[in-house]
Amino acid sequence: MNPLESLTDAVVRGDRREAVRLTSEQIDGGSPPKEILAALVAGMDTVGDRFQRNEAFVPEMLIAARAMTESMAVLEPLLAAQGIRPEHTAVIGTVQGDLHDIGKNLVAMMWRGAHFNVVDLGTNVAAEDFVNAAKDHGADIIGLSALLTTTMPAMRQTVQSIREAGLHAKVIVGGAPITAEFADSIGADAFAPDAATGVDIARKLVSA
Repeated sequence: MNPLESLTDAVVRGDRREAVRLTSEQIDGGSPPKEILAALVAGMDTVGDRFQRNEAFVPEMLIAARAMTESMAVLEPLLAAQGIRPEHTAVIGTVQGDLHDIGKNLVAMMWRGAHFNVVDLGTNVAAEDFVNAAKDHGADIIGLSALLTTTMPAMRQTVQSIREAGLHAKVIVGGAPITAEFADSIGADAFAPDAATGVDIARKLVSA
């Protein structure tokens, strides 16, 4: 196994110390930053694929995402210095009236792991705040999360506000009470039943 493959494996295993060590080692050894980034992203892709096959679960995804995040913190200054930035930006948040954030946080980490620039607005986010953030950051993707059935109307209102603002960003919705049928009914572009699927959908939407 070559060093970049070892880095991918460290992310898959969620070994933060090893992932950071290998990232630093590759930087010091002069490896191209794009190759290091590709190795990190490959690790998250592997974990996402395993999750979709029921071979990995949320805890494994979380520890892998943390290993990726800590490694990216080491790599990002080099990427920035060479002008290598994420091509796409995603704004994400939990809709107004809802304070739950575990699922939203996992999606945000997975999107970062796929090298999206992610603007996390947190929880209890008003529709106008989603719209303003999408405008300010030039978002390509807007992710809306809701865990409570009582906040599903807020999700509907947020999608309506995004459409009325004339934004071209694609809207992905998810959360425990959300279904594909509900997503269609409120005019969302896609429904993500889990974080791994959310990565696949986001990639497809920005490449369409």
